[in-house]
Amino acid sequence: MTNAARTAAGVIAEVGLVLYPGCQQAMVHGITDLFVIASHFSADRGGGVLRVSHWAMDDQGGFTRAFDTHPAETTMPAMLISPGRLTGPPDAQEAAPYARWMLDRHAQGVVLVSTCGGAFLLAATGLLAGRPATTHWLFADQFRDRFPDVRLDTDKMVIEDGDIITAGGLMAWTDLGMRIVDRLLGPTVMIETGKFLLIDASGREQRHFSSFAPRLTHGDEAVLKVQHWLQERAGRPVSVGDMAGKAGLEERTFLRRFKGATGMKPIEYVQNLRVGKARELLEFTKRSIDQIAWAVGYEDATAFRRVFHRIVGLSPGDYRNRFSSGAELPVAA
Repeated sequence: MTNAARTAAGVIAEVGLVLYPGCQQAMVHGITDLFVIASHFSADRGGGVLRVSHWAMDDQGGFTRAFDTHPAETTMPAMLISPGRLTGPPDAQEAAPYARWMLDRHAQGVVLVSTCGGAFLLAATGLLAGRPATTHWLFADQFRDRFPDVRLDTDKMVIEDGDIITAGGLMAWTDLGMRIVDRLLGPTVMIETGKFLLIDASGREQRHFSSFAPRLTHGDEAVLKVQHWLQERAGRPVSVGDMAGKAGLEERTFLRRFKGATGMKPIEYVQNLRVGKARELLEFTKRSIDQIAWAVGYEDATAFRRVFHRIVGLSPGDYRNRFSSGAELPVAA
């Protein structure tokens, strides 16, 4: 792209990144580069470009641009993105000043966006109440505890909900960046950018990568006893009656307490355990899918394939093709 073309291309939107101590620099600089590259492709086609800015809190508690691709421009952000942090999400006290500032910007029409643990900053605004959102799957329980009124879905890599966009894990900024380019610069520029950066523009789902991490710190000893028992039994058949008996509870009481403690119905929980075991066998053994289905407690391989696809978002065969280690490790049935 020529300098003349770059000069002629007008800024059609400003995308700001909200900086806070320890936020993920790979995301901040990576998505900045992604937007700059997309702007080059857009300008080559005669389209507009994106202004990318980084916003940091000053000593007086205000927010100013710490970086700006177009410092001579007078635009204000159309979007603000809060990144994640490798050391974990900010607590309520740390999040408060950022949340207040973002809430004020949202009232002025700014679209608020987050990646990974940055969703904790966004949720602190109160704007996610009753709305769908995602964050890194590892933070799911912590997020639900702090923001129980948010409709959290950590299966999704990116959730667009009009004036709010949330993205999942640490590298979900690549998926988020492509969605924003599509939204602001159009699908043609998005596809060209994806080809240049070798990013799959078709989108991914976080559940392809996440591991089942059951809640174990809920404090219900009877339910915890059943959880440990289920883990030990691996793929062996078990009924709700068996679980209630192990907990020493009447079945209806057990169902209520299990759902309250784990966030899942017992059958859903067992399915996730079995699929977790199946993922391990698909990754580290060469057993057939029918053999794996049997090993994790399914006599009907078709039913196993259906449950696996619902939970993981891929068929067992596609999962093996994508994630197989290539090594044959001894795994007990």
